[in-house]
Amino acid sequence: HHCSSSQTSPSGPFGSELSLTLQVQKHLEPFRLSLEKLQDVSARLRKDMIRGLGKHSHHRASVKMLPTFVRATPDGTEKGDFLALDLGGTNFRVLHVRVLEEEQRVLKMDSQICAIPQDIMLGTGEKLFDHIAACLAEFLDSQKLRGQTLPLGFTFSFPCEQKEIDKSILIRWTKGFNCSGVEGEDVVNLLKEAIHRRGDYDISSVAMVNDTVGTMMSCGYRDQSCEIGMIIGTGTNACYMEEMKNVKRVEGEDGRMCINTEWGGFGDDGCLKDVLTEFDEEVDKTSINPGVHTFEKMISGMYLGEIVRLVLLKLTEEKLLFRGCPSEALLTPGSFETRFISEIEEPDSGLENAKKILTKLDLDWDLVDACVARLVCDTVSSRSARLCAAALATIVNRIRINRGLDHLKTTVGVDGTVYRKHPNFSDELQAAVRLLAPKCDVTFLISEDGSGKGAAMVTAVAQRLALQSRLLEDSDGEDEEEEEEEKCDANI
Repeated sequence: HHCSSSQTSPSGPFGSELSLTLQVQKHLEPFRLSLEKLQDVSARLRKDMIRGLGKHSHHRASVKMLPTFVRATPDGTEKGDFLALDLGGTNFRVLHVRVLEEEQRVLKMDSQICAIPQDIMLGTGEKLFDHIAACLAEFLDSQKLRGQTLPLGFTFSFPCEQKEIDKSILIRWTKGFNCSGVEGEDVVNLLKEAIHRRGDYDISSVAMVNDTVGTMMSCGYRDQSCEIGMIIGTGTNACYMEEMKNVKRVEGEDGRMCINTEWGGFGDDGCLKDVLTEFDEEVDKTSINPGVHTFEKMISGMYLGEIVRLVLLKLTEEKLLFRGCPSEALLTPGSFETRFISEIEEPDSGLENAKKILTKLDLDWDLVDACVARLVCDTVSSRSARLCAAALATIVNRIRINRGLDHLKTTVGVDGTVYRKHPNFSDELQAAVRLLAPKCDVTFLISEDGSGKGAAMVTAVAQRLALQSRLLEDSDGEDEEEEEEEKCDANI
């Protein structure tokens, strides 16, 4: 950073800058997690994941480990045309995706964004799904696809309990939605009913897709060793391919299934008490869901800016920043946006950006203040990357041990603004994963449109597996027939 310690601040209440630095560092110390502490966090997550997978322990697990019924990653033979529906906020997208086997590529042929008006977000479920079905009809017309009956991948980013690849029960609405008659119901059914009410087009099959799984699958066609999906954006979550024999809540011992960890809830049982700082506790208290998503609140974009704001405020109150004068803006929750962290940490323009941002927040700053602000951002985002690495290390180590390997080569499909936009988050994350999972060689791929192309890929794989198992059932039948014939021959 451009700040050298030789530069002394005007001799005021804090004397030389050296003592200032020491006092600031004392406040930042709780954010600096040693390798031992990270290993400890990783070991705790491992226990929680096992608890989440268990048939009888699942209900009291804070890491839910939800079965997704996605039983394979792409093998490169998938092909054809697919529809994808992505509903996760105030807009939803409809896409036409084509999977090309020869070129091993997934193409977005076209897409359309449809708004969801407030009255529909708060109306009946029937009206919501009628609106979705109408937008889908309009899109099919514009694409001249109405005559075809295509399979559809449905990314529905709300808490659901999945019962099968094409059966998913909404647990509760979030993000400003509150449609009546949907909670406790199967959303695939509601969509199909709405399409049938129209009666002017049809879809062949539906696959429900969690956005994390979509992230994994959208990378899985390019790189067939991609068996983990991770999102670090507004929220954070990950999924990975687990051995069926360990998925105690679903029948069957053979093969694998993708598990949606819902790791944002890690620590909700209090097991991360010793890692939380006073600032994390404050963020939790003032959030819309106190006591919930403890891990997510230390890591994801929705909260990082607020943590930085609280640290800057504390340092100001301690007269270590801004001559002890906070501005109205600094006292306002949410005023320090997470994107400011990325801007302030930019290697070349960071200090200039810091000055602009501090000015925008009406703070009376000098160069030392700008450097301290940068140090705070760096400390908070670095902790986020290292905690994320501890969690990811748990997963890659688990896959390695599951498979009895001395060395695992695997790929993680990643998405989310924090990972994409922050100048050194991905470097910090990767460096820490190397330390925490030394026997694993982990490649990171930025996913391309997990909720669109990824959803299509989930559908393509589900279709391939359904066809394979149908072929298997048919051939089993033929064997029996031949045996019958042989018996008859023998009897003659």
